[in-house]
Amino acid sequence: MNNRRLTIWCNNEFTGDQRPERDLLARGVGPHELLMFAPNDDEALKSLQLAEIAFGAPDARAVCESANVRWVHLNSAGYTSFDHQDIREMLGKRGTILTNSSDVYAEPCAQHLLAMITSLARGLPIALDAQRGDRYWRMALRPTLPLLNGQTVLLLGFGAIARRLVELLRPLEMNVIAVRRNIRGDESIRVVTVSELDQLLPTVDHLVNTLPANDQSDGFVNAARLAKLKAGAVVYNIGRGTTLDQDALIRELRAGRLSAAYLDVTNPEPLAADHPLWDAPNCFITPHLAGGHRTEKERQVRHF
Repeated sequence: MNNRRLTIWCNNEFTGDQRPERDLLARGVGPHELLMFAPNDDEALKSLQLAEIAFGAPDARAVCESANVRWVHLNSAGYTSFDHQDIREMLGKRGTILTNSSDVYAEPCAQHLLAMITSLARGLPIALDAQRGDRYWRMALRPTLPLLNGQTVLLLGFGAIARRLVELLRPLEMNVIAVRRNIRGDESIRVVTVSELDQLLPTVDHLVNTLPANDQSDGFVNAARLAKLKAGAVVYNIGRGTTLDQDALIRELRAGRLSAAYLDVTNPEPLAADHPLWDAPNCFITPHLAGGHRTEKERQVRHF
């Protein structure tokens, strides 16, 4: 495939001020033909039939119907629409390779999680509420703030984001454990299987959910597992909103058994203004910001 001129289909969105990134892509493909489309362009699906390579967010079914496509590179870390057995089998039989941009988003997402973990430990959300509210000088917080050293972090998933977070947490001397379905044996921390998860939950101070959306992860952090967490634990979700039982989380927060939750993803997105998560005590929400960064589009292109 490298010895001839290829057709590269792209529906990666470039805004008006991202012309340099678009030009970077055009230069990077060299002599190969580049077909550019807006994300929702109806003509894009027809042109996908002509391409050997697809870059952006192509429709999974359309890829399956495009016999020439041999490599799909997603501009996202998520790959939910492709994570179905029939699609995997169809692409596998044809020899089509699927890759994603998890390396682009590992750093910003891990930094976002680090900010979530450290900000609550140092009382920053409460101090900010006081500044914007009654401006009462809350010195009573001072003796209640924990040190993170020695606390236990349980990572649900051990992909690129979780691995980078492990590196960022190392100076804090926290006890970090990961859960993954298949243990490779070369992990840098203790890793356990899903069958051991429920036994670990009562020991966990920070439950960090990085799971993607698929049939196996839907509702994975359910009411029963939330109830098993240590009293005072904090729940973080940076994976997908469908992996967490939000109603059960709200009940735990209202009861005061869990001390806080940080959510960068929810179900649905965006949340309605009257959704109960907004008013749940000590529930802090960022609107799917974790992967965002100023050089995001450039890094997508360079990664491709």
